[in-house]
Amino acid sequence: MTGPIESANAKIGARLRRLEDRALLTGRGRFVDDIALPGALHAAFVRSPHAHARVISIDTAEAAKVDGIRAIFIEADLARVLTAMRLPIAFPEGQMPAEAMPRILPGDEVLHVGEAIAIVVAESRAIAEDAVDLVAVDYAPLPPVVDPNAALLANAPIACVGDRDNLFKRFVTGYGDCDAAFAKAAHVIRADLVQHRGSAQPMEGRGTLARFDTAADLLTIWSSTQMSHELRDTTAHLLGLSEDAVRVIAPDVGGGFGAKYMVYPEDIAVAAAAKILGGSVKWIEDRREHFVSAIQDRDQFWNVEIAVDADARIQGVRGTLIHDQGAYAPHSINVPFNASVSMPGAYVVPNYKLDVSLARTNLPPVIPVRGAGYPQGCFAMERLMDKVAQALGLDRAEVRARNLVRAEMMPYATPMKTRAGAAIVYDSGDYPACQAKGLAAIDYAGFAARRKAALAQGRRLGIGIAHAVKGTGRGPFESGLVRVMPDGRVSVYTGALAMGQGLKTALAQICADTLDVNPDKVDVVTGDTGFVSMGFGGFASRQTVTAGSSVLLATREVRAKAIKAAAGMLEAAEADIVITDGYAHVAGVPKESGVTLGKIAKALRGLPGYAFPAGLGAGLENEAHFRVDPLAFANAFHACEVEVDIETGAVTVLRYVVVNDSGKLINPPIVEGQIQGGVAHGIGNALYERMRYDDQGQPMSATLADYLLPTSTEIPDIEILTHESPSPHNPLGIKGVGEVGVIPVTATIASAVEDALCEFGASIDAVPIEPARILEIVDAGTTTGAAA
Repeated sequence: MTGPIESANAKIGARLRRLEDRALLTGRGRFVDDIALPGALHAAFVRSPHAHARVISIDTAEAAKVDGIRAIFIEADLARVLTAMRLPIAFPEGQMPAEAMPRILPGDEVLHVGEAIAIVVAESRAIAEDAVDLVAVDYAPLPPVVDPNAALLANAPIACVGDRDNLFKRFVTGYGDCDAAFAKAAHVIRADLVQHRGSAQPMEGRGTLARFDTAADLLTIWSSTQMSHELRDTTAHLLGLSEDAVRVIAPDVGGGFGAKYMVYPEDIAVAAAAKILGGSVKWIEDRREHFVSAIQDRDQFWNVEIAVDADARIQGVRGTLIHDQGAYAPHSINVPFNASVSMPGAYVVPNYKLDVSLARTNLPPVIPVRGAGYPQGCFAMERLMDKVAQALGLDRAEVRARNLVRAEMMPYATPMKTRAGAAIVYDSGDYPACQAKGLAAIDYAGFAARRKAALAQGRRLGIGIAHAVKGTGRGPFESGLVRVMPDGRVSVYTGALAMGQGLKTALAQICADTLDVNPDKVDVVTGDTGFVSMGFGGFASRQTVTAGSSVLLATREVRAKAIKAAAGMLEAAEADIVITDGYAHVAGVPKESGVTLGKIAKALRGLPGYAFPAGLGAGLENEAHFRVDPLAFANAFHACEVEVDIETGAVTVLRYVVVNDSGKLINPPIVEGQIQGGVAHGIGNALYERMRYDDQGQPMSATLADYLLPTSTEIPDIEILTHESPSPHNPLGIKGVGEVGVIPVTATIASAVEDALCEFGASIDAVPIEPARILEIVDAGTTTGAAA
């Protein structure tokens, strides 16, 4: 494949300020709740207070008497307009039973606290919420299943009536002969690891505004989704409408991180209510609803061991993983599957076997949150690498260096496959070089002296390191439509979806680079099904890779057509035409002697009764769907220094260094911003964020006072270095960014905290690393004399 057109005015790679920011920073962003439709009604949901219960009856009579109430719908009411009362399977047939998908409004059994069982529609949200409290539901509580380990025991209560057991799915990922490798190994080191349940917490919660036009039989939905086209298709299917009768628009979206990467029952209930009422209905999720009803992530228990030879070279890795899937599995085995295939990470692992069990519990469902299982696999592998170093008395960086996939091994084919069946092949990269860069940047060699000086002051410092590899740019394709307007502006439309990452700026740069126009003359529309018929939205660090490539290919066609048209208009040879600053002109003469792209676009619109440019079709536009199966594997090496207060258990991240390889960079500041966000997210996962439930499945973390998100005071300046290994799998040579920044963070910080507490014999085997655990380590180490 050829790269982008070289130009003295190249926009690709420029440190351009984000085009989106002026509106967002001046309060002119337009989110779902900013959209006010005349006569719109407001919805609130009646939610289960029980983790598991039968629903005996639902009495809405008293609630219906409240002034301003327009309707209250339970399952039987919505059944009048829905083709099914459960979300359709969103993954290949056979992976999971249909019962793994959530019900729109369950009428007889609830499976977790917060599950919606009725929707109240009123003239205001306040009225709707008041009426919610008056809906009388008679529940018969059932024993809840909360602990995924206990869920798989023979005598465990059943999380869903009708199931035979709580095993959602079991599978094995592996290759080679682990048993033989372990039998011959010089050393075998074990680890029992826990990664507790967390949530996504985007700044803007979920939101849906549905308007049904009864005259035209058309439904329009404004949604803070990460997947407009999937929401359109699912809504049309469940409401019995043609896909062309449903338009989904994602306006500004205040973050997603995976929480908005599914169609929720609430989305369908709001749309159904709008259709029944023949008007507009809005629902905006509040923070408490997000805690109890939005998807969550992880809660994984790893029992793993690694076999190495006398030189610490890996011979095999094996073990088990129990994954808490929650009450439903809207994305099937996505998270634990990715965790299992990503565990080998940046290392050569000759033999591998991981036995994975998905437990059904009475907690909110789990789907991918930033990284989609990769952070969990990375944590397990990097913890093993540190333990190998400890067991053999070697330096942690040296152990990693001996086992890394080397640059000359690229492309490196692992024996594993993606869920789609494609081979997992690392396409490019230089992992040892990234490690060397990172170690130099953080002055790894000088750390011993810094630690000694700090210890003299009574301070405990630790240094941690970790690698990450992430498959990005997931296809199978993405749409990109490029259209030049008669005024010279250029419009780009795509099924990809902007959620705050700077996607619109990146796509504008790619288009502007090829057409040689100023990027601020390019208008980018994302996630509006009214403009492009197909698309997949934002997830898996895919958008610039897939949509960017589509935009590039479409723009090249537009450029070629503009040159052909200009040649005719200027009576010159095509080979002599160049495009400069929005003008198509003869090379070597002032650009103003040529024609503007806008004038060409106007000519290609035609005029009845007048000649049309010969040999050309109508319009200066083109749509491309860049098709890709192999993933572009980004990688990163992280290193950090921490200080641990052994009196309070507090951890302070003093320095954090990232070496990131996402191939060619379209806009370095956008890349840096995504890495900073990923590291901040990871610091939260490593030290603060944990969803807690009691033994009855009641959430103990339901506010931001209970669920600790890191703020600017907990996040250090993040020092970012880049290493560019272009991907051969797309014409831009790029790889994704958004997730790779978060993947190695928990492992890096665990490594550093463990190092800081080495005198106490510390073993950090669970995240988040809470102060109480640190004090336990200090106390136990002091008691046993490990600190002596």
